[in-house]
Amino acid sequence: MNKLPENNQEDLFPVDLLEIAKNIAKEKGIDSEEVLSAMENAIAKAGRTKYGQEFDIRAHVDRKSGKIGLFRYLEVVESLDSQPDEGKVNKIQINEAKKKNLDVKIGEYIVDQLPQIDFGRIAVQTAKQVIVQKVKEAERSMQFELFKDKIGEIVNGIVKRVEYGNIVVDLGRAEALLKREELLNRETFRRSDRVRAYIMDVREESKGPQIFLSRAHNQFLVQLFAQEVPEIYDGIIEVKSVARDPGSRAKIAVYSKEKSIDPVGACVGMRGSRVQAVVNELQGEKIDIVLWSEDTATFVVNALGPAEVEKVIIEEELNKIDIIVPDEQLSLAIGRRGQNVRLASSVSGWDIDILTVSQESERRNEELKRISQIFISALDVDEVIAHLLVTEGFSSVEDLSLVTMEELMSIEGFDNNLANELKERANVYLKKTEEENIKKARSMGIEDYLINDTPFNSKQLITLVEKEIKSRDDLADLSSEELIEIIGTGSLQKAKADEIIIEARKHWFDKV
Repeated sequence: MNKLPENNQEDLFPVDLLEIAKNIAKEKGIDSEEVLSAMENAIAKAGRTKYGQEFDIRAHVDRKSGKIGLFRYLEVVESLDSQPDEGKVNKIQINEAKKKNLDVKIGEYIVDQLPQIDFGRIAVQTAKQVIVQKVKEAERSMQFELFKDKIGEIVNGIVKRVEYGNIVVDLGRAEALLKREELLNRETFRRSDRVRAYIMDVREESKGPQIFLSRAHNQFLVQLFAQEVPEIYDGIIEVKSVARDPGSRAKIAVYSKEKSIDPVGACVGMRGSRVQAVVNELQGEKIDIVLWSEDTATFVVNALGPAEVEKVIIEEELNKIDIIVPDEQLSLAIGRRGQNVRLASSVSGWDIDILTVSQESERRNEELKRISQIFISALDVDEVIAHLLVTEGFSSVEDLSLVTMEELMSIEGFDNNLANELKERANVYLKKTEEENIKKARSMGIEDYLINDTPFNSKQLITLVEKEIKSRDDLADLSSEELIEIIGTGSLQKAKADEIIIEARKHWFDKV
């Protein structure tokens, strides 16, 4: 039967176990039931030391009286023949149980109370060790449950000790680790100092839960602002992105859907009180509050503040932006050791290249010369016509072949004959180039499938073969992301790439 027999033993220890469990639980901040369970495990272990480790011996502490009972459990089975040898000692056949006039079923237990035993010094010491270990495990489990849901929050603690630059922080009910690399630059703490940090991670490891703190994490800055700026806490103002050089400088991009609210002003506060509170906590870290905008150019210009910007050139295919600034603003835009432009790039998510007006003008002139030379060479025209084409915005021979006759004739000095001649020369040049590229691709070992059954132009075929994509199987082995990376994000969309890959793989299924 599963019901425990009445405990007729005298208490094995002349102490009040319930009171002890209550006191330990209160001290460790855990449930007293966890302590009593640990005590039962410890007493059961001592009992097995007395009667034999092979027996299923369990202890029970009465939750009302505190008395201890020691019991041996026997599982009722159909037959011992089907049981492994090592388990037979803790089992009894149902027919044997029936002989003892016991009303039991298979799967139930016969529980026999063991006589009172005298726990020796070694047994008591073993029991104490088990209790201590089980209480520690319960305490660690409680700590993990308490802090696992606090990841992303700010906590206050006291420096307990410093080990090789790493700081052990007492959080009251647990210890946490603040590594040296998670501190601000040149920041130091001593024992008993108060510290405020961000819970970066909580891991359950073999030696117990490990709580990792940070003062250098981007989200520490966000959470500090959320504490100082009610509009952020309430969700009225949204923090879009953050970039930091911890302890030196940071940029935080903010936005509000409510037009009546100035998100930058709200974060700065009256006379800078709100932002100053955050700056003080971060040991003087300079903070630029940037107004976020859906318009990329506007946002990047805001992020580069306080530098003034003359012009923005966006190259979406390369995720790159060229920023043109007045010559005298160059050092301000770049910042000390490139800090300002680096943080602006990080907070905006764009690669930013800073040029002065004079540098941009020089680069533009060089680009005009380069494209003009292409037209002179490919179309066999003079410098004047080539320059006119570049001035009108043509950047390649392909552009010229695609434009209408009307657009060409709208250029000053271009008549019907000239426009028609230019288009014919462009088409002849492109056809010749296409043939040469395909011939080159064939000489490099490319299969006819890629030439005839895919939408790639000759330049793209050369690019593929240079990347060792020479056969249908080579193409089919690629993911759409890999294909886009090879061809170029601006030249191939994901939907089209998926279509090409699926088509290339069809012969695999045909074979099956």
